Amino acid sequence: MKALSSLIFIGATLAWTQTAPSPSADPNTVIAIFEDGSKMTLGELQTLVPVLPAQYQADAEQNPQNFLKVYAIFKKAAAAATSQKLGEKAPYKQGVDFAVMVALAQADFLESTAAIAVSPEELERYYNDHKEPFRRIKVSGIKVAFGGASEPASSSTTNSSRVPKKVLTEDEAKGKADKLVAQIRAGADFGKLVLLESDDETSKAKGGDLGVWGVADNVPDVLRAGVMGLKEGEVSQPIRQPGGFYIIHADAVTYAPLADVKDSIFGQLKQEKARKWFEDLRNSTKVDFPKNDPPVPPAPSDPKK
Repeated sequence: MKALSSLIFIGATLAWTQTAPSPSADPNTVIAIFEDGSKMTLGELQTLVPVLPAQYQADAEQNPQNFLKVYAIFKKAAAAATSQKLGEKAPYKQGVDFAVMVALAQADFLESTAAIAVSPEELERYYNDHKEPFRRIKVSGIKVAFGGASEPASSSTTNSSRVPKKVLTEDEAKGKADKLVAQIRAGADFGKLVLLESDDETSKAKGGDLGVWGVADNVPDVLRAGVMGLKEGEVSQPIRQPGGFYIIHADAVTYAPLADVKDSIFGQLKQEKARKWFEDLRNSTKVDFPKNDPPVPPAPSDPKK
């Protein structure tokens, strides 16, 4: 039952998320003629693709001619089996019956899940109840570098005055960063400290601006963990990164608008409803397993006989 349910669910999900080849010609265009004289049109292939097992679906989409060769082999072998009436003989009959049952079960899943509706009210309610994944934080940062050659304090001075800043050890950089965090939390102007203290010349030129971060953005995990929980106006503890400690300031906290994320919410709700549909089906399906008595061993033979 578990294997069958997995097959149905996974196959149906794949069929659900993938699409048939985009029509590049008239659907009535014949794309294959088989040995028995039967034909397949582009439209027939497009109709077939979504219900194919996963291992054939990708090939049918990406390399239709290769798939149709395999299809032709199956078609020819199936015709030979039919002529020998193999489908009426054990164990092949049981195998055919099982395959038909699985295909019909998958058809029921596809039809049932395709009919699942997600209302605008459900989308909005889910969005309001699960806003954190859509949280966006505009951040600025100060970098306190350690362990490498530092840039001169100003690139606009003459060569004779281009004296590099003192290279800090990791412990010294951590101590400096801790003091900066304390100053900021005591009311010091973050923007001014960026210009005075940051060793990240790229962000420093933009007032410390590091962009807008979201939960799913490509940001190092340790930075994401230290930043995404900040409230607007808060500053993080020093966060170690290769070559320096970063102090991150939450300039503004917003949320991606519903219009931008409704497609992903729709897909998630559809998947959740499909899982519930299957769970209900599984829970409502009953099967009994009779407790058969173990076979009685034969009586020992009488040695006198």
